[in-house]
Amino acid sequence: MTFKAEYIWIDGTEPTAKLRSKTKIIAGTPDGSELPVWGFDGSSTNQAEGHASDRVLKPVFSCPDPIRGGDNVLVLCEVFDIDGTPHATNTRARLRPVAEQHAAQESIFGIEQEYTFFDGTRPLGFPVGGFPAAQGGYYCGVGADEIFGREIVEKHLDHCLAAGLSISGINAEVMPGQWEFQVGPVGPLEVSDQLWIARWLLYRTAEEFNVSATLDPKPVKGDWNGAGAHTNFSTKAMREGYDAIITACESLGEGSKPMDHVKNYGAGIDDRLTGLHETAPWNEYSYGVSNRGASVRIPWQVEVDQKGYIEDRRPNANVDPYVVTRLIVDTCCTALEKAGQV
Repeated sequence: MTFKAEYIWIDGTEPTAKLRSKTKIIAGTPDGSELPVWGFDGSSTNQAEGHASDRVLKPVFSCPDPIRGGDNVLVLCEVFDIDGTPHATNTRARLRPVAEQHAAQESIFGIEQEYTFFDGTRPLGFPVGGFPAAQGGYYCGVGADEIFGREIVEKHLDHCLAAGLSISGINAEVMPGQWEFQVGPVGPLEVSDQLWIARWLLYRTAEEFNVSATLDPKPVKGDWNGAGAHTNFSTKAMREGYDAIITACESLGEGSKPMDHVKNYGAGIDDRLTGLHETAPWNEYSYGVSNRGASVRIPWQVEVDQKGYIEDRRPNANVDPYVVTRLIVDTCCTALEKAGQV
């Protein structure tokens, strides 16, 4: 008896990494078989040179494969060099020790992944050689004149749920052909692993409709919203008291922290964070209650309840979730520890 294991990894393409995958046939069943280490040609993924091209895939997360069905699985892997050290592009390896260091604070994340469907060179729903009506009615809209790609979105949602991912919702976004799904609330490693798998499933699902999905943060220039990955975050102390909420918000604006974060929040961030279209300027830091024009938003209900979470609105759609969760945990949890709010 055998099953198919789709090994998925993040490559070394710059400035934005791409997903790669290939299939391994494994004897036995997923429940009773260890997922083996595998290899690949790093010279074809911007992760090695041709004269020393072998790189190693180490499984770190697996789930049912909702596309192939049966006993088949999806396998997310970290990339290692042949000497057993994490490859330079392995950002998950840099998150692991930070998550472990601050584990007692019980950080959890919910990431809102925005994306845009393209039909060839134009966003899905844009007329050939022109533009649709101005944005406004498309957000959470209904009807064939405002919604494009719903069949793909629904199938992707079903695939994510069948894979056991912590998908908590979907909605149409502000621009035609633009959508969002949310992953979480779960821990930093879990939300990042699941977001990468959900992205792979998005590309793979859209492929069946001959449509592409992009995480470009500004897919259409001009008076159109960009695409982000708004990152919701809380610790145990933040879920119990408002003082910790303020400490977390203040910590993200201290010293060099705003730029330390923004420069790692996805390529092309200055095209999206302009101060328009529900964004704060990329080079200014602010926070506020119910303010979608701030860098970090405190939801109104959090102020009412005097506890809850914050939303970092700066990360791009193309951000590496391992990087954004590491930065937020390191900055906020360190500040909360110094303040004795743990």
